[in-house]
Amino acid sequence: MSTPDLPPPIKRLGQNFLIDPNIVRKIVALAELGSSDHVLEIGPGRGILTEAMCHSAGRVTAVEVDARLHAYLKTRQAEFPNVELVCDDALAYPVERLPTGTVVVANLPYYISTPLLFRLLDQRGRFPRMVLMLQAEVADRLVAKPGGSDYGVLSVMVQYAADITKSFRVSAQCFRPRPEVASAVVLLRAKEHMRLSQQEEVAFRALVKAAFAHRRKTLVNSLRDEGYELHRVAKALQRLDIAPARRAETLSVEDFIRFALALG
Repeated sequence: MSTPDLPPPIKRLGQNFLIDPNIVRKIVALAELGSSDHVLEIGPGRGILTEAMCHSAGRVTAVEVDARLHAYLKTRQAEFPNVELVCDDALAYPVERLPTGTVVVANLPYYISTPLLFRLLDQRGRFPRMVLMLQAEVADRLVAKPGGSDYGVLSVMVQYAADITKSFRVSAQCFRPRPEVASAVVLLRAKEHMRLSQQEEVAFRALVKAAFAHRRKTLVNSLRDEGYELHRVAKALQRLDIAPARRAETLSVEDFIRFALALG
């Protein structure tokens, strides 16, 4: 039940507050926080996870978009002196100012989870590991293997950048209000050595998006429809011994890397 001290949830912000201390303990343990760690928390909400992490980490930067929740957390600042409370949109907050080695721990708002994930992965040299609570369906897509319906752009791009483990599911009963979807916590460890240069990565990302743009079509037809020159595509596929009649979801991350380089 809401009290004057606890701002009620705003549906359009996807606010479902975690209330289960056992899940909080599991998240903090998965993050492997130490006294020298700096943590970025996105969406601290009412602070249940923030409070737990401030006892394990050296410093926590908690970014909350809701000014009401930020004001509420400010009233509790004395409980967590090593937490910097920031009122900002995580999609706009300058994460590049955070120190290299920062650990990300977040109950991501589901309606912006994908763009936020890509934004964090673009700074993966800064964030060696991330513990993220996501919609279970999104978590399934992150860890999906080639050949299944869950495998797509998100699977390829995230698996290119990080090693991912789907750690545990979280029941809707662990939140107030209860969300209509199931949740899961994933652990991402950023890969230290990338196969592609920054410029090659831009071409790789464009290729993956184009390949999956028309899922029911063959790889060649989907790429043609997205503006790729047919003879260049055919030549690259022949060189890689990949049949042109295959569909995008049958190619592994490694296949896409080799394909992008061959097209380059």
